[in-house]
Amino acid sequence: MTQHTQPTVVKSDAEWRAQLTPQEFHVLREAGTERAFTGEYTDTKTVGVYHCRACDTELFRSDTKFESHCGWPSFYAPSDAQNVVLIEDSTLGMKRVEVRCAACNSHLGHVFHGEGYGTPTDDRYCINSISLTLEPEKA
Repeated sequence: MTQHTQPTVVKSDAEWRAQLTPQEFHVLREAGTERAFTGEYTDTKTVGVYHCRACDTELFRSDTKFESHCGWPSFYAPSDAQNVVLIEDSTLGMKRVEVRCAACNSHLGHVFHGEGYGTPTDDRYCINSISLTLEPEKA
């Protein structure tokens, strides 16, 4: 499990609220979850790079995105492991591993291992669309 590092982007709640919509703030800063099958990137096949919506750090690339049919975008690996922090999460009465942006400590989603999707890592980074922005590859 990745050790928690000090974020490089630090803002007050008031600053985050001024930058983010109420829904973005709830997910990114309060570790909320968007409803399944409602996010803009759930079924996106666009080739490009996914960034943190809060601080623009590169998080995932479209070539690691796969169809998990879980209701949220799924990736089998971050583009750079140093850009995410993994934290044990035992809320909701279950053991999970939370994924946060290493740069700004925003909540992104959770990672699950060993589900048998046949990906190179056997990991499923289940990420809220609202935590991401997609930069399409230039043609």
